[in-house]
Amino acid sequence: MTERTGADGTTGTRTVPGGGGEAATTTAVVSLGDGWENSDGDGGGGGARRPEDGVAKGVVTAFGQSLKTLRLREGLDRQEFGNRLGYSASTVASFEQGRRIPSPSTIDRADEILNAGGLLRLWKEEVERAQYPVFFQGMAALEKEAIELVAYDTMVVKGLLQTEDYTRALLNVRRPPLDEETIEQRVAARLARQGIFDRRPTPLLSFVLDESILRRPYGGMSVLRGQLEHLLLIGQKRNVEIQIMPVDREDNPGVNGPFTVVTRRDGRKFVYAEAEGIGSLQTDPERGVMAAARYGIIRSQALSPRESTEFIEGVLGSL
Repeated sequence: MTERTGADGTTGTRTVPGGGGEAATTTAVVSLGDGWENSDGDGGGGGARRPEDGVAKGVVTAFGQSLKTLRLREGLDRQEFGNRLGYSASTVASFEQGRRIPSPSTIDRADEILNAGGLLRLWKEEVERAQYPVFFQGMAALEKEAIELVAYDTMVVKGLLQTEDYTRALLNVRRPPLDEETIEQRVAARLARQGIFDRRPTPLLSFVLDESILRRPYGGMSVLRGQLEHLLLIGQKRNVEIQIMPVDREDNPGVNGPFTVVTRRDGRKFVYAEAEGIGSLQTDPERGVMAAARYGIIRSQALSPRESTEFIEGVLGSL
């Protein structure tokens, strides 16, 4: 367990939640800024695909150099390689210079095109981890291990539930404004995390959204309609339950704000929350149990999944 100082001067302890060893049994709270810009909905999209911390930069730079070496070995210029890969020459240059992070599928395709024999595939796990801010890397790993994930949100639709247009709309209203390349990189990173819905074995996923979220037209009414339709579609999956917390509820223990609880296969629970660009991953077993209990109360006070579906349909019909 190591102590780090974030960009805002705060310090925190960082424990990577592993399957065994000392780190797996240590109580800690991660609270790090680390110079990464946060994004709306989840830290997973915050610094996505822009490797800002030193270790991540080193990994992505080394991968880019390997990619360039293999491309030159095959006698391909960036334009020709980009055409085969499905990207522009400038994007290939960004990959090689460590300014952008390719998706796992892109790495697989590059390995085939360059006859790398699996050399590029060896980088996939490290390169994928590098797309996340340091404070979110533990949570990103947990999402892949989760047998259950429950989340309560109050301001925006959960990142895992966002449509591409909704995500882009949120990023477009950021201040100070983000450049177009950064926006597209972060959209791609967030959408990639949504593979959790189709993963096998299937995790149990439950979301409670505050009613006000359904009425905030980020990006305009057409974007909001598309997002609400997406919620209805996702809610039809057998492993997903979406519930709405009406604004007229007098009792709601979610007053401390949004949070996510992830349960791992070994039964351990972890709590993740963000505020002002700082992510907190709580590994204290007691906090995990209490957060899960708090979520259960919130869930019981929200509309049922069936009632929530009808509620969303009603809001959609009124737009």
